[in-house]
Amino acid sequence: MSDQPHSEHSLAPGLYIVATPIGNLGDITLRAIDVLRKCDGVACEDTRVTGKLMKHLGISKPLWRYDDHSEHRDRTRLVESMRSRAVALVSDAGTPLVSDPGYRLVNDCRGEGIAVTAIPGPCAAVMGLSLSGLPNDRFLFAGFLPAKDKARRAVLEELGGVNATLVFYETAPRLTKSLAAIDAVLPDREVAVGRELTKLYEDMRRGLPAGLMAHFEANPPKGEIVLLIEPPVEVEASQLDTDLLLRQALQTMKTSQAAAHVAKATGRDRKTLYARAMELKAE
Repeated sequence: MSDQPHSEHSLAPGLYIVATPIGNLGDITLRAIDVLRKCDGVACEDTRVTGKLMKHLGISKPLWRYDDHSEHRDRTRLVESMRSRAVALVSDAGTPLVSDPGYRLVNDCRGEGIAVTAIPGPCAAVMGLSLSGLPNDRFLFAGFLPAKDKARRAVLEELGGVNATLVFYETAPRLTKSLAAIDAVLPDREVAVGRELTKLYEDMRRGLPAGLMAHFEANPPKGEIVLLIEPPVEVEASQLDTDLLLRQALQTMKTSQAAAHVAKATGRDRKTLYARAMELKAE
């Protein structure tokens, strides 16, 4: 890589983190296009995927593969090149570093005094949160759930008590297994499943995990998925008059529904509440 002089029509040397569309190519920003046009090269997960985007934009630049499997020497060489060149970092889709490679590269750049600039744009996790209708004042993004069931449940048990909406990415083939794990660990939590976001068949479906699992078993999903779980109820069970809550619920719900509703609100055992609801109805 030879040095190139900097002009007002080129970018200053350094790393430019560029968010790209998660599906709809119209979502790329004007600033992102400008950076991709002016940079000296693009570091990307898959040169074929990024090549299609660049072709769509009518831009031709050197593409350098950079992913989780890149060796330390490759990263070192890339960082050194940024002393005299502007390098754009993109992921296959969305915002780099959000469940994508790039953390080590950015960390090394900062350690070497290389300028780092971020060009914001599409992010599936944030879009899923916006569409779901679940509480968004506090959320925890936790990447992909583990592939193995025991580890998957362990993560859900660990994070289930966090007072925030949980946001995960998931693959279509593993969705029903993840919903089954949520049903086992957090059965009364509302769950939202976002699919094909920004694309023609965009879909956001919300409900209890058992119902969603039944739906997707009957209708196998396709595409990339965002999975969201509502936070735990914040009220202390000891402060609640469960009899009062049950009586209120029984005015509009069946006994089983009332017990489930109060169990969700208080964290108390649903079977115990069902038995108490039956007693209250008999009074």
